[in-house]
Amino acid sequence: MKTHQSLEGSAAEMTSGTAPVAAGTGGSQPLARIVADLRSPRSLTTIILAALIIYFSVSNPSAFLTGFNLRSIAVQTAVLMVLAIGMTYVIITTGIDLSIGGTLVLASVVAVKVMREIGPSGTSIFVGLLCALAVGLAVGLLNGFIITVAGINPLIATLGTLGMAQGMALIISGGVDVPGVPPSLTSSMGVGMFLGIPNVVWLAAVLTIVAVVVLRATVFGRYTYAIGSNEEAARRVGIPVDRHLIKVYAITGLLAGLAGYIDLARFGTTSVNGHLLDNLLVITAVVLGGASLAGGRGSILGTLIGVLIPAVLQDGFVIQGLQPYWQQFAVGVVLVVVVFIDNARRTSARNLHRL
Repeated sequence: MKTHQSLEGSAAEMTSGTAPVAAGTGGSQPLARIVADLRSPRSLTTIILAALIIYFSVSNPSAFLTGFNLRSIAVQTAVLMVLAIGMTYVIITTGIDLSIGGTLVLASVVAVKVMREIGPSGTSIFVGLLCALAVGLAVGLLNGFIITVAGINPLIATLGTLGMAQGMALIISGGVDVPGVPPSLTSSMGVGMFLGIPNVVWLAAVLTIVAVVVLRATVFGRYTYAIGSNEEAARRVGIPVDRHLIKVYAITGLLAGLAGYIDLARFGTTSVNGHLLDNLLVITAVVLGGASLAGGRGSILGTLIGVLIPAVLQDGFVIQGLQPYWQQFAVGVVLVVVVFIDNARRTSARNLHRL
């Protein structure tokens, strides 16, 4: 068992942005370092992604390698990435958020209802965005308070708020999709492009860059890693753990609200039953990107690579003429395999440490 001093040392290590260097990985052993890099989660994910792209490109190049299809993959990746940024923060802290799909749907329903009341104008678009963000923020704050103040396990807490958000969306919408999105929103964000790249992709790219900087170069990022590495040690060195976790879940909810607004822009209507598996896709992407469900490890760039895999899989299955249900099966299998590998790696590391 760790002593008080060792607990504080591990947290201080994380908050200072430094990490211990393993013995035997210096310049005298370049081959060992290369092998270790190839076995890293991000490298394995990159290899899987490259294999998928090569397979679909070779099997049907006339359909997969077209500009239209590549833009479709980019848009699908962008929407998932907006959700995955927040999930990366959550998983690094050893948490989980199953409510993002319900939050997205509720935010989109509230936003479109408000925009319909105001009418098709620039004001309605702006107010609709604020409503979507407010709904997402409210659900995220609720998650944070339930987890930190009530002390409920994140899995159970966010499963409960998933049901609450999805149920409220169905009540408000009457269980049917709500149309009436202003055409200007659809034309500008939904199908609009700049320099041949969809505006949705530009938005996701900006958010990704910001998220990378926040996680790598700010106190927020250092606190996030410290809490995930050892929550007790983080508390002992003075990190406001509960307040930070509330912020993390609030950011995740806020991004889910933004994703709901983007969904409206893309389709011109709500999709009240179209996001039931968003949490599975996003969690899989984050874990594929190298984040550990045990916390303390993960990166935004790794998540970006992980997000591309479900997007490419979905697109490739459509091109191959397979039913979309196979995508759900494949993503589920990948998630189980990746978690198994992660557990095996951590068990091996612990056994090696004991030696």
